[in-house]
Amino acid sequence: MGNPSDARTTAAGQDESPVARGGLSDLTRNRLAAQLRAMYDTVAQQPVPDRFAELIAKLDDRDRENV
Repeated sequence: MGNPSDARTTAAGQDESPVARGGLSDLTRNRLAAQLRAMYDTVAQQPVPDRFAELIAKLDDRDRENV
C-alpha cells in the first residue's frame, strides 16, 4: 500500500490513494472500468455476424454427435 502522505482527496471528497495492484487508486480503477463498459456495451449489443453464427452451429452439431 502507498504511504499515507501519498493520499490525495479529490474535489468530490474521495480519497485517491495508490494501491498495490498497478499503483492505481480505487477511484481511478472504477473510472476506467466505467469508461470501458460504456465503450464495449455497444459492441456487446450488436448481433452476431452470420458467419460466426454458422461456425457456432457447426461446432454445436459436432458436440451433439460426440455425446
